[in-house]
Amino acid sequence: MYGPSELFRKAYDYCTKNYDYVAILSAKYGLLLPDEKIDPYDLTLKSMSASEQMKWAEKVLAQLNSKLPMRDVSKVFFHAGLAYRTHLTRMLEGRGIQCIAPLEHLSIGEQIARYQRQRSRGSLGDL
Repeated sequence: MYGPSELFRKAYDYCTKNYDYVAILSAKYGLLLPDEKIDPYDLTLKSMSASEQMKWAEKVLAQLNSKLPMRDVSKVFFHAGLAYRTHLTRMLEGRGIQCIAPLEHLSIGEQIARYQRQRSRGSLGDL
């Protein structure tokens, strides 16, 4: 995996300041918690077939249940691309968990700008 992009760094910074739990979605490793160390890799969900993406989402759902207290979770906020949230959203909503992608209709540049504005304000409010 290449180094974290500007978008990833800004989204991660925002998430760690605004949410009780933060997890990272990885095409290779599934769901990672912030303290987990990984080896570099070069894989994205976009390079996977639809069935591979579904299997990945099933793996991530199992990891969510084992790594986080999902019984206490009523909402999940996705700060990730469409490929990383599509199947997971369906699975989580099927369990009664509300899924929100607050910046889903913005371009990458607009997302970066929105995170930067939040940081400049020193605000921990909604995007």
